[in-house]
Amino acid sequence: QVQLVESGGGSVQAGGSLRLACVVTGYDYSQYCMAWFRQPPGKGREGVAGIDYYDATTYADSVKGRFTISKDNAKRTLYLEMHDLKPEDTAMYYCAADVIFPSRAAIEDLDSSAMDYWGTGTLVTVTS
Repeated sequence: QVQLVESGGGSVQAGGSLRLACVVTGYDYSQYCMAWFRQPPGKGREGVAGIDYYDATTYADSVKGRFTISKDNAKRTLYLEMHDLKPEDTAMYYCAADVIFPSRAAIEDLDSSAMDYWGTGTLVTVTS
C-alpha cells in the first residue's frame, strides 16, 4: 500500500520561503512519477510542479522561477522549495504519485486525474 505524508506547511509573510516534504512508503519509489498540487481557498485543485522517473521537471507558469521540485530516492522523499511566496500561493498543498502506469505525459500536463495516490495535504498561508 502506497502512502504519502506531507509536512512543512505553515504561515509566512510575502517574500518568504518554505520547503515542503512528502515521504513516500510503499512500492518502488524510484519508478514513480510525482507531483505537487494545490487548492486555494474556495477554488479548484491546480497543478504546481511535477517530476518524472527520469527526473525531468515541469512547473505551472505561476510558480516558474520561484518553486523547485526535487526528490531524494534514498530518503523516499519528494520536496517543493518555495521562494518569493505571494498571498496567491496560499493553499492546501498535496503531493501525489502516479504509480500504476507512470506517465511522463501526465506529469508534463500536471494531470491530477492520472495520479493514483494522494497525501492528506499541508496548509501554506502567505500573508501580505
